[in-house]
Amino acid sequence: MKYLSTFVALLVLPCAVLGQKLKPGFDKAEYIELLKVSAQFGDSTYVSSFPAPQQFRLAYRSPVMGLDNRWDLWADNQSVAVISIRGTTANSVSWLSNFYAAMVPAKGEIQISDSEKFSYQLADDPKAAIHVGWLVGTAFLVKDMLPKIDSCYRAGIKNMLIMGHSQGGAIAYLLTAHLKSLQKQSRLPADIQFKTYCSAGPKPGNLYFAYEYEAATQNGWGYNVVNSADWVPEVPFSIQTINDVNTTNPFKGAPALIKKQKLPQRIVLKYIYNSLSKPALKAQRNYQKYLGRLASKTVKKNLSGYVAPSYYNSNDYVRTGTTIVLKADNEYFKKYPDSEEKIFTHHFHPPYLYLAEKLP
Repeated sequence: MKYLSTFVALLVLPCAVLGQKLKPGFDKAEYIELLKVSAQFGDSTYVSSFPAPQQFRLAYRSPVMGLDNRWDLWADNQSVAVISIRGTTANSVSWLSNFYAAMVPAKGEIQISDSEKFSYQLADDPKAAIHVGWLVGTAFLVKDMLPKIDSCYRAGIKNMLIMGHSQGGAIAYLLTAHLKSLQKQSRLPADIQFKTYCSAGPKPGNLYFAYEYEAATQNGWGYNVVNSADWVPEVPFSIQTINDVNTTNPFKGAPALIKKQKLPQRIVLKYIYNSLSKPALKAQRNYQKYLGRLASKTVKKNLSGYVAPSYYNSNDYVRTGTTIVLKADNEYFKKYPDSEEKIFTHHFHPPYLYLAEKLP
């Protein structure tokens, strides 16, 4: 009730109707403030060691839902709100969301409980595919978000920043695509301006999802901020097969072309072609087996009524969005040296803040 009361109070602030607009383009100060907002999900020790937000105040914190997902709503007195998405926690269920890494089509429907189905259209291209574990998290979070977005809009708040760090960054991609889709369907007001910062985010989907996401945000409305020393933006692992390229390509006709060759050449070329193509196809099937079908059994144990969807036969994850690189230099490594024991030393908020403050 404390957060809900604060939320209501913020909505009626007289300054909220002034209508300050978000500006396109990467804004160093804006990103740093959002890092401070995002860090507030940590425990008391983590939060107390990190600078507090200066511009925004917490208006609402959601209950834990889905696969240990949670989000915050923050607001300032100039009609800007922040949707902040929590990253991975120490809870094994939160990690399950990451490891449930098979792909599903970026358009479809997924049953998340006994009585609820989530319909989504995160891309128009039927070749676009996304990470199923983070889609499940998005499905639960957006149910709780939409009423709050509506309340903000009714109070005159039409400028919304979306921020996620780590797993929160991955979900921020999918959430942004979903909210923009709702706007196209006239299910969300078209004059709400969203601007997204995916910080330390892993790869959310394949190239065709990336194309559509980047086209929708390429005029300065979406950024992917990565520390060059951080391993998290490098996962999930990518496996590109001959089935992952555009329809018009030279590989599709290769088997027919090989058949036209004389017998000795045909035998050699077929052997080479199979040696190059089959290992990747087998690896993709194995990833889908272990990170899809088998992982879904554990998901079902944690989400009553969850029904695993049909998977998309790909594991071609790519880095997505306009990227802002926080380049780790010699001075950085003196402060944050590589470590085999502390595997998240380059991933938490402090190293990102350190490098962001060095940006011009």
